[in-house]
Amino acid sequence: MLIDENTDMTSPAGQRPGGSTPHFPPHPDPAHGLPEPKPVSAAVWIVVAIAVVAVLASIVYGVLSRAAAERKLEQVTAVDAIPTITVVHPAVTGVSAEIALPGNTQAFNDTPIYARTSGYLKQWFVDIGQHVAKGQLMATIETPELDEQLQVARANLKSAQADLDLANTTSTRYQNLLKSDSVSKQETDVAVSGAAAKQAAVDAAEANVRRLQQLQSFESVYAPFTGVVTERNTDIGALIDNGSPSASNTAKELFRIAAIDKLRVYVAVPETYAPAIRDGDTAALTLDEYPGQEFYGKITRNSSAIDQASRTLNVEVDVDNAAGKLLPGAYVFVHFKIPQQVQMVSLPANTLLFRAQGLQVGIVRDGRVHLQKVTIGKDNGASLEIATGVTASDEVVLDPSDSLTDGQQVQVSTQGTVVR
Repeated sequence: MLIDENTDMTSPAGQRPGGSTPHFPPHPDPAHGLPEPKPVSAAVWIVVAIAVVAVLASIVYGVLSRAAAERKLEQVTAVDAIPTITVVHPAVTGVSAEIALPGNTQAFNDTPIYARTSGYLKQWFVDIGQHVAKGQLMATIETPELDEQLQVARANLKSAQADLDLANTTSTRYQNLLKSDSVSKQETDVAVSGAAAKQAAVDAAEANVRRLQQLQSFESVYAPFTGVVTERNTDIGALIDNGSPSASNTAKELFRIAAIDKLRVYVAVPETYAPAIRDGDTAALTLDEYPGQEFYGKITRNSSAIDQASRTLNVEVDVDNAAGKLLPGAYVFVHFKIPQQVQMVSLPANTLLFRAQGLQVGIVRDGRVHLQKVTIGKDNGASLEIATGVTASDEVVLDPSDSLTDGQQVQVSTQGTVVR
């Protein structure tokens, strides 16, 4: 069916059978021959902008959340790095009329015995633990080289004496001849001077002989005082080097003798109690080896000066030990009576730090540890009476770590302080 191009297709007459409307493509652009593009609507741009903003927001949120997590991790790590400790307050133990301070017993005389001559040990007569009297023979030394030197020195002395006799005879003869002018004055002076030189040579030879005889007398080793032999460091046939100042450092002691009839005890008394220490006063000694038993000594002297490093007074207590029950080097507690009563505080034994600086405890102040040196007044085993260093209001670290340092930041356990 032919359709007129002027026919209106929108009219009912122009409809296709079946009532459907025919679709015709748009007219081409007469300039480019392409279809004309439709403009992008504002709604599309709004959707794109919202999507971009959402992506940027998610990126920014991710960065900020990661930074916040890192900061929180650093804070948690810093908090976890601070050690948590438990503290205890010192307990007031009341008043005491005495103080007990540690000390070490020392022999009144303690001397190493060296050889004064070189050779080989021929025989020894005393051993460790044996009591010896002053002047007792302890060992003998063989000195073959010294014996030969002494023989040569004696021969040189005889030769020098013979030369001296001849020089004296010549000098006398020249002096007599000078009276009759048979010889010149110059020849006489030479003869007299020769005799004087020979006399000096004889004196030197005699001195050398005496020196070697003295060294030979050291072949026998004697005890310098009454005591007990605490060490024997030689045996038969051992090579012996003399212990004189001019000898090499290879010389070693043969024996060591200690006089233990009386013992010395040196005690470091805290400065607080220094005025109460008086020479001549009596002090009591206690030892773990003899529970319930006391030994008494006398304060003989003190240093009369406070040690600036330890702030203590060095005091010597002499103890009679005729029975020999006390041994040199023993650890003792010396009990001093004090005229005024002093309040003491007590701490558990597991609060102490044993270091090169001495006994210390850790005191917590403003969240940091301060290492404080302390002095023990009395050792009760599980607890200690502290003479100086802490007060009842201090917070002392319980079971301190060996790595605890002065000024270290700590946090106190939430369980609170331990009350003793």
